[in-house]
Amino acid sequence: MKPGLKRGFDQKVFVNRSLTLENIKCYGFDMDYTLAVYKSPDYESLGFELIRDRMVSIGYPHELLRYTYDPSFPTRGLVIDTTYGNLLKVDSNGNILVCSHGFCFLKGEDIHKYYPNKFIQRDDTDRFYILNTLFNLSETYIYACLADFFTKCTRYTNLLKDTMDFIHDTGTLKERTIKNLEKYVKKDPNIRVLLSRIKEVAKVFLATNSDYGYTEAIMKYLLEDYIKTGNPKQSWRSFFDLVVVDTRKPLFFAEGTVLRQVDTNTGKLRIGTYTGDLQHGTVYSGGSSDIVCDLLDVKGKDILYVGDHIFGDILKSKKRQGWKTFLVVPELSKELQVWEEKKNLFEELKRLDVFLAEFYKHMDSGSRECPDIRDIQTRMKVLTYRMDMSYGQMGSLLRSGSRQTLFASQLIRYADLYSSSFINLLHYPFNYLFMAPPVLMPHELAAQNSADFASSELSAVTKTED
Repeated sequence: MKPGLKRGFDQKVFVNRSLTLENIKCYGFDMDYTLAVYKSPDYESLGFELIRDRMVSIGYPHELLRYTYDPSFPTRGLVIDTTYGNLLKVDSNGNILVCSHGFCFLKGEDIHKYYPNKFIQRDDTDRFYILNTLFNLSETYIYACLADFFTKCTRYTNLLKDTMDFIHDTGTLKERTIKNLEKYVKKDPNIRVLLSRIKEVAKVFLATNSDYGYTEAIMKYLLEDYIKTGNPKQSWRSFFDLVVVDTRKPLFFAEGTVLRQVDTNTGKLRIGTYTGDLQHGTVYSGGSSDIVCDLLDVKGKDILYVGDHIFGDILKSKKRQGWKTFLVVPELSKELQVWEEKKNLFEELKRLDVFLAEFYKHMDSGSRECPDIRDIQTRMKVLTYRMDMSYGQMGSLLRSGSRQTLFASQLIRYADLYSSSFINLLHYPFNYLFMAPPVLMPHELAAQNSADFASSELSAVTKTED
């Protein structure tokens, strides 16, 4: 970066926990939605159409074909209630922030009919299923379509999961993607630049759940198509010290599976378990995070792992292995844009929150009067709604008004770094110290807010006297 230039918000890497890049000896990457960024909404629309058409082919009503994918509706991190077919946005404790049945958003009294405490038990994984991945966006929209079409969605939930499994297990989505890579996969020459620079200072590995055939097609498209005519061709595998496919994350971060070598000429797995040393340019299948550390001769704390899946990539690698983590959040570009445009609404919410506290400041357990705060509460609801609608029908990925979502709480807890793209690492030197901002606890915030409020009142009085 040239002297005097500042990183724009869309180029920044954000920090939850301080991290020194100089201490990172190994960088690991997921492929889907990390190295390979799928074009939205074309890719989600393709996934939706494949699921919808498959469901109709196995007996669902043909009327479902009238639904088309609407990217303004779904967001990541929603929870599907398989009992009622409702889509829920919840916070880290399971408190319901938003509830929809189909495309109908339920009000407070209607939500209470389903959930008397406006609360769900997140541990009840048989009933509540979290739609956390970017692959889940098309699935989220299908759930809404089914609930919209049928009065009850219960008996269709398991069938939908079977259909999703069919689309992925048979490779239908991957086949369609490979046939039209330019339509569905973004190309960025900076991927080659960044991987080359990283390889000069550290080891690099790729760990993907995809099979070798699909990985080969995607990575050749991303890394080999920029080779100039007449230059010796550089294999995509040369950008990595280790390539592992079929990882079956999150199992990969626990006991893992048998490590086998891939015959790169045929794409087939070689017989037997691989137990030798790391061979440069060799592709492996299966294995575990422990095996990766052994092959690359690194410890968990030396690894920065980059992925898009909050559970499969980030949470498990952090909790089970102690890897440093970098979460890719493509939605962050829009989140930042809306935040810049609408942050005045959030500031007003904060002021109203402090104002509410001031209402009760001189009251204690002996007070009998009850201040009328209905107008303030109504104003806060209006502000929250206006903020949510700026992001889309389901609101922000990360918050509802001043309350953070489950996804946001997991991001803060498990991702050391996060950004809209891993490419943003290009804008930082490899000895950079990412410093986490100081976080105030509630009692510290209360003291600060009280001081700010008093200061603003004093300022207002001074202006009046002038």
